[in-house]
Amino acid sequence: MKQKLKIIKIGGNVINDKDALSSFLADFSKIKEAKILVHGGGKRASEMISELGLKPKMVNGRRVTDESTLEIVIMVYAGLLNKNITAELQKNNCNAIGLSGVDANTILAHKRIIKDVDYGFAGDVDAVNSDIIKVLVDNELTPIFCAITHDKNGQLLNTNADTIAAELAKGMSNYFVVELIYCFEKLGVLADVNNEETLIEKIDFISLSFLKKENIIAEGMLPKIDNCFDALQSGVAKVIIGKPEVIIDNNLKHTTLTL
Repeated sequence: MKQKLKIIKIGGNVINDKDALSSFLADFSKIKEAKILVHGGGKRASEMISELGLKPKMVNGRRVTDESTLEIVIMVYAGLLNKNITAELQKNNCNAIGLSGVDANTILAHKRIIKDVDYGFAGDVDAVNSDIIKVLVDNELTPIFCAITHDKNGQLLNTNADTIAAELAKGMSNYFVVELIYCFEKLGVLADVNNEETLIEKIDFISLSFLKKENIIAEGMLPKIDNCFDALQSGVAKVIIGKPEVIIDNNLKHTTLTL
């Protein structure tokens, strides 16, 4: 029987709040099943870019990563944030190992092909080295992935953390029963983004089509949800979207995605 594995993604709303991050990591450390954490950190990177006198460039909610921006996001994601998170988990007796996709060739990507927009050194994932990651998990290490990948030609790439989480979940589902959890500041997917009473507790393919048609799922949420359903179709057992506390509180309301 396959072992359970939780892959959890956190974003800037948790990372930018020191107390919220500390609380989340304490909860994450208590998870008894095998686990992997994926983190973004776009807000901190944008702050650092501004502090260095540059201007963050965003198109359709996605960062345009020129050469100078790439250097900064590598420093922030793979250095400052990843190591601080790993250190905090060690404090909580969780034997974590901080990683980017270049480490042990864990996540291979290519520079995004230019279509309507040139996103610069943005990476799209080609492959996950699940064999190596399984070795880490089997040896009771907890991988902590930042949003940096590589192309195996020496080029590091800025890669969407939501996508990394989904691709890791797909790759690891060959060996584990994978539960993919996206942690946001909201209870889950809301029909009215300003009203948590409008939580949509379950979304399947049929309801997804309706929600897209009604523009309830639109813009920045579209690629996130599409990633989720791609993961489900590729063998991931369950996908959950909810507040950070959902990782240890099964009774906390959230959105579950199913086929």
